[in-house]
Amino acid sequence: MKTVTAPTLASLILCLLASPAAALQVANERDIVELRLGQRILVDDGSCPAGQIKEVLGSQMTTSGVLRTSKCIPRLGTKQRR
Repeated sequence: MKTVTAPTLASLILCLLASPAAALQVANERDIVELRLGQRILVDDGSCPAGQIKEVLGSQMTTSGVLRTSKCIPRLGTKQRR
């Protein structure tokens, strides 16, 4: 029976933690209850121009919690032929 060494276990855990996180998408900014530092949430509320979507980012840690910033970014998706 093989035993798992501490460096092997640590590297496995780091690989799992380093995987990219998918951005969540909600219809309204009020639906965001908890926002973590560095978390990105896409909000499709129609406040951005055509072809863009609002991105809400947990950008900075303050004494009162995580500071939210938002900006319009290009909407990525499959391109459709016309």
